Amino acid sequence: MSGMHDFTLASARDALKARKISAVELTNAHLDAIERLDGRLNSFITRTPDQARVAAKAADDILAKGEGGALTGIPLGIKDLFCTNGVRTTAASKILGNFVPPYESTVTSNLLRDGAVFLGKLNLDEFAMGSANLNSAFGPVENPWKRNGSDAKLVPGGSSGGSAAAVAAGLVLGATGTDTGGSIRQPAAFTGIAGIKPTYGRCSRFGTIAFASSLDQAGPMARNLQDCAILLESMAGFDERDSTSVNTPVPNYEAALTRGVKGLRVGIPKEYHAPGMPAEIEALWQQGINWLKAAGAEVVEVSLPHTKYGLPTYYIAALAEASSNLARYDGVRFGERVKGDSLDALYEATRAAGFGEEVKRRILIGTHVLSSGYYDAYYLRAQKVRTLIQRDFLNAFEKVDFLLTPTAPSSAFAQDEKPTDPVQMYLNDIFTVPASMAGVPALSVPAGLDAQGVPLGLQLIGKFFDEETLIAAGHVIEQAASFTHRPAIHAGVSA
Repeated sequence: MSGMHDFTLASARDALKARKISAVELTNAHLDAIERLDGRLNSFITRTPDQARVAAKAADDILAKGEGGALTGIPLGIKDLFCTNGVRTTAASKILGNFVPPYESTVTSNLLRDGAVFLGKLNLDEFAMGSANLNSAFGPVENPWKRNGSDAKLVPGGSSGGSAAAVAAGLVLGATGTDTGGSIRQPAAFTGIAGIKPTYGRCSRFGTIAFASSLDQAGPMARNLQDCAILLESMAGFDERDSTSVNTPVPNYEAALTRGVKGLRVGIPKEYHAPGMPAEIEALWQQGINWLKAAGAEVVEVSLPHTKYGLPTYYIAALAEASSNLARYDGVRFGERVKGDSLDALYEATRAAGFGEEVKRRILIGTHVLSSGYYDAYYLRAQKVRTLIQRDFLNAFEKVDFLLTPTAPSSAFAQDEKPTDPVQMYLNDIFTVPASMAGVPALSVPAGLDAQGVPLGLQLIGKFFDEETLIAAGHVIEQAASFTHRPAIHAGVSA
């Protein structure tokens, strides 16, 4: 099975259809890598090797007949926020530690329909609340990248840190993520992979455990944008079971890769030149501008004046929704029950034992901003500012076709460098949150390494339902950057 970990999702798909490799071989190679490396990375919460081998054998039978879907035989990992029929789904929380859904989320149903082989459920920040994957009840995830000359354990970003680490380390060919305020894009940047947050409503939220319902959006994570495009086409689509799902055709995203950017206008938001941003990130941003300009794009400075309100607005709106969504986990309707002498005592004991520190903090803040006397001052005002943030993007897109920014204000930091102030941790999302608040699509592509040999990403933000232009522009950056680096911990490297 030598060379199995050199495949991208696209090249593996083509090799499977040409019968150059078998789905069983491909799946076993990745299961072996998980067994060998994940004890260190901790990217999986639940592994499903037996189910995966059965699915791979079925895929080979289908491929032998010259049939099959876009993903037949492709080994994927699923963020443990998507309900999977008969397979434990925890949201990385003790309160759902033994929850086995009797149904399948729409996103995972779509992937299974197209022939994907699921290798297991991937680790995350508890209920998707975090930017470093340090908040999981099942332990932190380690980034497979290392700083030059250091063995310090780096964070993979969050909340989709398990998905990012598994893809970067070659344990899966692709993974699902969810993005509420940057939880696909920031970990993609931290681990040197690609990730797409589609337009809100492009992918169904049915069967995805909610954090903030007006912000959560599923998306793909993979080694490059071609792989992400293949996954997104499978994941996306209208679903009448999700009231926020938008009934609009799903394009051939893979075909958009070769469109180029000649004649397009790229906007550079002046407000994203954040004070104190490392010089190497500024330099990479300028390099990205030069790459797009060389490919024929026109560079235009734009203003997003309400950007500075993005983070505080996000952490009011998102936490208010989290407080409401997590109220169901009380030991009566949902969640592992801890007995008490009264109903109130049962609630208190269940939630105290079941929720982690960060989840409790966010529930308390969210409950506060929704409480009598504070609703108008905080939540209602945040919704008004959110409208202004969205209007900024709409005004900018009257002048340009897409925006280019850094993905994150730093590269991956070490697990023991976690800020003690939660607000400092929240600042990791400073560049990703505004696009989430507006509901517009955005993606991250790896574009270089910092001085310590750790990946840095560039972010592209686009118009509603125009993921194709982002994929085309992102592919231009991918080709120019020629990011072929691999992390220190990788399935294709001896452990």
